[in-house]
Amino acid sequence: MKVAREDPKTLQDFLAAKLSLSRRAAKDAIDRRSVWVNRKCVWMARYELKAGDVVDVVQLVQKAPVKFHVRVLWSNDRYLICDKPAGMLSCGEGGSVEELLREQEGNERLEAVHRLDRDTTGCLLFAKDHAAKTAAVEMFRTHKVSKTYHAIGAGECKYAHFKIDAPLDGEKALTSVSREMQGDGACFLRLRIETGRTNQIRRHLASVRCPVVGDRVFGLKSARDPRLMQVPRQMLHASTLTLQDPFDSHASISAHSSLPADFRSALALFGLGKKNGSRHRSSQADKLKRRSFQKKDFNKKDSSKKAKRK
Repeated sequence: MKVAREDPKTLQDFLAAKLSLSRRAAKDAIDRRSVWVNRKCVWMARYELKAGDVVDVVQLVQKAPVKFHVRVLWSNDRYLICDKPAGMLSCGEGGSVEELLREQEGNERLEAVHRLDRDTTGCLLFAKDHAAKTAAVEMFRTHKVSKTYHAIGAGECKYAHFKIDAPLDGEKALTSVSREMQGDGACFLRLRIETGRTNQIRRHLASVRCPVVGDRVFGLKSARDPRLMQVPRQMLHASTLTLQDPFDSHASISAHSSLPADFRSALALFGLGKKNGSRHRSSQADKLKRRSFQKKDFNKKDSSKKAKRK
């Protein structure tokens, strides 16, 4: 949308007029960092527009309906792993996954063991009673949980395998990264985290100039590539989750979540589909291209929330 001289001058009023939105809805879109002005992400409702400015609005992730059915990937008497959709909080009031599962499963004692960001999808573990939650939380605290994520990173990933060893908020944080595929302007990554710091993957990838595509907080604030403005959310997916059952040393808790449709669409957008992407297998040359990124605590000034989310 191109701004004309007679159009409203503040971003909020412009969106409300052009898209037939209430001022509240227009501000919500801006607050979600889904609005771009001249290919730069803008999150100030009172931002003053000039004639000739070009405004783009990313298609927002739609909030799941109240009666949305949450897919359960794995379950036993004490735990379940669900396939978390985008656009929903993991727990709390206001239509969270936890609330919907309590109603769906008929268990008011159901509690989320850990959290995923609102727009991160995939494997999310729930305990069916408080004792089960306490035991599982201890497994997370002592790093006895294996988690694999997939992400689309902006730009080129030069190394086939590397580790990012950089403290977050004064605490040790370690992320292992493998390049699955390199496309035109983006890469498909597999990640394993050995610690569970707040927004760890998003912050670590941003620190090595390969931010998660669609991340409006830690990612790119300007879009030389217009395709970046078409991605509705951060392309981060919790693919697998595995841990030993705290109540049975001979059993494990494990689930796999397939990539959701919007993630697959984003892969295709950047030429990372099966037919178009350039897969980099771990050849001998690639094995030499390993690197460990070690940095000081570059996020001490970051005012991230204390809740542990990836």
